[in-house]
Amino acid sequence: MVANRFVRSATHEFMAEDDGTATDRHVELYRRLAEGEVGLIITGHAYVNPNGKASPKQTGVYDDRFVEGLRRITEAVRPFPTKIFLQIAHAGRQTKEKLCGCTPMAPSAVYDPTVKTTPREMTDADIRGTIRDFVQAGRRAREAGFDGAQLHVAHGYLLSSFISPHTNRRTDEWGGSTAGRARIVVEIVRGIKRIAGPDFPLIVKLNSTDFFPTGLHLEDSVEIARRLENEGIDGIEVSGGMAEAGQGSVWKGLRAEDEEGYFVENAAAVKRAVRVPVFGLGGNRTFAVMEKFVREGKADLISLSRPFIREPYLVKKFRAGEIGKSECISCNKCFNPRGISCAELKKR
Repeated sequence: MVANRFVRSATHEFMAEDDGTATDRHVELYRRLAEGEVGLIITGHAYVNPNGKASPKQTGVYDDRFVEGLRRITEAVRPFPTKIFLQIAHAGRQTKEKLCGCTPMAPSAVYDPTVKTTPREMTDADIRGTIRDFVQAGRRAREAGFDGAQLHVAHGYLLSSFISPHTNRRTDEWGGSTAGRARIVVEIVRGIKRIAGPDFPLIVKLNSTDFFPTGLHLEDSVEIARRLENEGIDGIEVSGGMAEAGQGSVWKGLRAEDEEGYFVENAAAVKRAVRVPVFGLGGNRTFAVMEKFVREGKADLISLSRPFIREPYLVKKFRAGEIGKSECISCNKCFNPRGISCAELKKR
């Protein structure tokens, strides 16, 4: 049970040590969000294997030695009613050899123009090893004191590339039909539920569209959501986009109120098909609009990312009636390789 319907959506922090170890900056970031009364915090993506590292200064969860540092984050949040989940991920083809120290891998050897890499096609052993990596990461999340974990199955990363027919062109048991393409995710869910326990909440961030004619479409995503619910998944955050399509999940520029929540209609379609909580996101800024999404039954929880970078105490201000809309202008300058921070606030 979360204290309110506000979710801090996973956001890469650029704050870890070079090997992925959590730092004091992580601790302070998440402590402030908890103090700001965010109902559920989802951390930035933590990579489950060094060959799946997506970005510099990314948090690691690929070894037991990271548990102690991650526990410092959960202990900082514990005095508050906030819940915190660790997002676990693998970059797949969306990494570079110099970053991961490897040849990037993917379900199929499909060239990625954004990183200018043709990944190697994963073997059956690679796939099963990756499943084990995710399962062990889920175990570590529980041991570190997180209230749950989120699987990153969106934005073109490895699990997202498995469920997409654009990047998964396999003809074996790990490809082909929607069920085959989703099999790796199903196996990971089963494994984490088995090792971390059925009482350890596990949610997914799920792409609802790739914005590719030959990619994932909403009807595929709805079918996958049903399958994951049957496997015991506890919630679904509905997102979309990938860098290769030229339209990712973080759209630049402010939108009119009637254009906020640009993935919420897709979330509503998923919500009609499942009974677990569904999270709506996509440029949410105005409290009244977010409240309307919930009241109309389009989403159960509301996810935000950039507004919480600008103002970690946003929920408190909404609750007190001090403001009715986030001051975030969606300039995207907050994604700073030296650590996420609001560029506009620095100008003051």
